[in-house]
Amino acid sequence: MIIPEKFNDIRPFEPEELPEVYDRLLANPQFQAVVRYLYPDVPFDMLAAKMKTCKTSLDFQMQFCYKFIDNLMKKASRGYEMNCKAINNTKHYTFVSNHRDIVLDSAILDVLLIDAGFTTTCEIAIGDNLLALPWVKDLVRLNKSFIVKRGLPMREMLMAGKTLSEYMHFAIQEKHENVWVAQRSGRAKDSNDRTSEGVLKMMTMGGTGTVPERLKELHIVPLTISYEYDPCDYLKAVELQQKRDNPEWKKGPNDDIISMQTGIMGFKGHVHYHCAPCIDEYLDNLPADTPKGEIHRIIAEHIDHEIHSHYMLYPSNYVALDELQGTEDYKDHYSADDKAFFDRYLAGQMAKINMPNKDEAFLRKSILTMYANPAINYMNATK
Repeated sequence: MIIPEKFNDIRPFEPEELPEVYDRLLANPQFQAVVRYLYPDVPFDMLAAKMKTCKTSLDFQMQFCYKFIDNLMKKASRGYEMNCKAINNTKHYTFVSNHRDIVLDSAILDVLLIDAGFTTTCEIAIGDNLLALPWVKDLVRLNKSFIVKRGLPMREMLMAGKTLSEYMHFAIQEKHENVWVAQRSGRAKDSNDRTSEGVLKMMTMGGTGTVPERLKELHIVPLTISYEYDPCDYLKAVELQQKRDNPEWKKGPNDDIISMQTGIMGFKGHVHYHCAPCIDEYLDNLPADTPKGEIHRIIAEHIDHEIHSHYMLYPSNYVALDELQGTEDYKDHYSADDKAFFDRYLAGQMAKINMPNKDEAFLRKSILTMYANPAINYMNATK
């Protein structure tokens, strides 16, 4: 397949590029250290030889990533699964999801797509803010990621957005890949999941026709990700206090690395993915006289409704909602043991926070809000 050159600096690697990529990665001391940490009982030369047998990125994912994620989730969760009855595993989709974990949201989806009988995984949208190290950039492009450029001047940002959109359309229409993209830039720190109109506007910079016709080319599936426990909840709470105390506060170079490590290795409880129906039919039925200035907002609200109405709610969500509101309105949804477990968990997460001017009340309320918001949004969407 001939891939337009304009995509070269953002697209995943092609098979013919992999031998050179493997050589760069295997020669990198930091990559070597990571591999030895992840596979302490396997000789590095053996892993290197196995890597070089992978002729495509999908081969690499199946040989390394699939097994790693599955083994990780067996240790760090109470189980994980996906309800994808509303979609067809012979077709290709753009999954637009809420965003909980920097690495695992898309990585778990890859595993679940294979388990559901899809013939391929996802190409993954990833911000270049996470790719400061050249070997990490190599690794994510090997793992079927395409790069979202951020922090550019306005004119360059518009050009980059158009190229990004055109690449997503190309990946679905020509490469017959699936695509995963978060519903907004960055994780919703308070778990109040809302689709950014800006993301939809970017998607419509590629393709042809009206806004609905351009989005139809991407075959968007709203995807709901429900974590029983978020290992990064206390880190998100710290960010919220830092931004409250200093509106100019910015994350440091190591903050995302710490969040990635914590999110991957930390306890997640049960994890559930739910695919809503593809929105193509919804787009077909949008009134022709829908105001152009309103159309992205209306479509974003539909995606939000689909995501919110398919949360899997856990006792932790209802305990948090009662504790946040100072009520017992939802006590039918949890037991005394559930509440005791959540309170111990919350105390443990609070104890991990070591920061100047630690505002215990604010931090505790922030974490409770993270667990309560999915329940609030679910009840609003389904009433």
